[in-house]
Amino acid sequence: MEPQDAKDGSVPCTCVKDAFAALPPEMRPRAQKKSSLRKVTCPGCGLGYWTNRATDLCMECERRESSISVNENSK
Repeated sequence: MEPQDAKDGSVPCTCVKDAFAALPPEMRPRAQKKSSLRKVTCPGCGLGYWTNRATDLCMECERRESSISVNENSK
């Protein structure tokens, strides 16, 4: 079913455009976040990748960092 054109001068229904237009901004539904992933650049090697981890280091740099700290602690 297509919306009727306002041939007689009446205003067409606006509810199709924005059903929440009458609500104040704080009561309108918020857009859902599509993913928990974020795009980061590894500060160690410059690799750009998507992650949901708290650290920005890539897996390789994190592995290198942990092996360096283990070697320093064993001395």
